[in-house]
Amino acid sequence: MVEPRSLDEAYLDVTDNLKGIPTAWETAKQIRARIYEETKLTASAGISGNKFLAKLASDLLKPNGQFAIMPDRAEAFVATLPVAKFHGVGPKTTARMQALGIETGADLRRQTLDFLQRNFGKAGSWYYEIARGQDDRPVQPDRERKSSGSETTFSEDLIDPAQIEAAVIAMANDVWTWCEKANARGRTVTVKIKWADFQISTRSRSTEMTIQTREKLHQVALT
Repeated sequence: MVEPRSLDEAYLDVTDNLKGIPTAWETAKQIRARIYEETKLTASAGISGNKFLAKLASDLLKPNGQFAIMPDRAEAFVATLPVAKFHGVGPKTTARMQALGIETGADLRRQTLDFLQRNFGKAGSWYYEIARGQDDRPVQPDRERKSSGSETTFSEDLIDPAQIEAAVIAMANDVWTWCEKANARGRTVTVKIKWADFQISTRSRSTEMTIQTREKLHQVALT
């Protein structure tokens, strides 16, 4: 079962291995080899007993490796990691945790469920579980897609405002094409910029009503 996570990432549940490959490790190895054979692109993989741990593992040996976190090592592995490395803990939450003296997975595991819920609301239960390497979310092959995006890397940095606007409009057109095919509409437009020093800036704007025309998408994206 395959659950797409983004353009170039997916979760796979190989509990029932239809190819008869003996291990998840060998499955990942064969997939990576086939990707390289067909596209000449490298790929990384993470193998573990749940989605949270597999995602952590996939980040460890990029851009061309794979790493496994065995279930009996999950808690010890999570304990050593900075909370900033946890999937689902962003910069703002990291800063809040650090202000409370929570720097690592071990620090997070020492907190009670009540403490985490008081300080982080509903997300507190999630932090309590992942600090112990637990994640009961199933792989969902039929998960409803809730967003569409388009990204472009240019051969030269764009400096001229007219070129920048043209690029934004072109990417908005790609998004609108998907909206038309999927008969889907949204209220929030996000523009992400990667600067010459590889820092990323993101800005979002939401409208009161869903965006119904290509021209309105252009307008919101450019403002």
